[in-house]
Amino acid sequence: MNIFITGGNGQVGFELQRQFSLFGNILAPTRHELDLNDSQAVDTYLAKHKPALILNAAAYTAVDKAESEPEQARRLNAELPAQLAQYAAQQDITLVHYSSDYVYPGNGETPWQEDSPTGPLSIYGQTKLEGDNAITESGANHLIFRTSWVYAARGNNFMKTMLRLGREREALSIVNDQIGAPTPARLIAQVTALAFTHHNSPLTTHHSRFTTHIPQGIYHLAPQGETSWHGFACEIFKQASEANEQLAITTDNTVGIPTIEYPTPATRPLNSRMCLVKLEAALGVILPTWQQQLALTLREYCEE
Repeated sequence: MNIFITGGNGQVGFELQRQFSLFGNILAPTRHELDLNDSQAVDTYLAKHKPALILNAAAYTAVDKAESEPEQARRLNAELPAQLAQYAAQQDITLVHYSSDYVYPGNGETPWQEDSPTGPLSIYGQTKLEGDNAITESGANHLIFRTSWVYAARGNNFMKTMLRLGREREALSIVNDQIGAPTPARLIAQVTALAFTHHNSPLTTHHSRFTTHIPQGIYHLAPQGETSWHGFACEIFKQASEANEQLAITTDNTVGIPTIEYPTPATRPLNSRMCLVKLEAALGVILPTWQQQLALTLREYCEE
């Protein structure tokens, strides 16, 4: 049975390929093989390959650039999910979609619930919310995982940027009033796979349709705990030093600054805390801490 993974070369898509390779035949076309900006090409691909499950890890993630390219952001973040959801509804298959903490207004200090009022502060957040709403309203079987601060041992992300800068510079100033949970792509893929298994036994075989064992809907997916970008950077430097990575910087020379001192085209939410109770209860798990997940990701990075 075919499993269609969009964004297969991205951080989350790559990990999904690892996790789902035992579930079926993975279809993860590159941009040259399938242009996701071309709706007709997507329809043709779906009609040809008839996937039994869709994992939509594709997204327009250049948050600042989206402010000047709203149409491009809307195609990948809103129109593509709507198109995939329409197909999933017609074929009675499941669509898994990955969303963002940026759909929330980012005020206060209380962790967001899945049914908290939304209020995106940026084009990126608005288009991600439009995608979520289109899927929810489509009638398709779906899981939407809203996650935060995604990083991995591969690709371009905050952890790898900090390690590079930490080797080059003796001091850094990093924002300390945006609070959230750094989430490895590996954890996102592992949790997704758990949603399709029960008591460690796959519910699906090559001869049956893919079925989730948790109720469809929106779930928050992140590690336990919270930190700022400054706190995340300090923990990266601390753990990297303990792993004998050669750094020029120290945590003492990593200075925290408020967001107002680091202006960007897109407004970032200050509060990206997300309540994890719904997901943990549905899966019967306790999610690991962000520090534990960083240690695993750093180890993978250092061993490459």
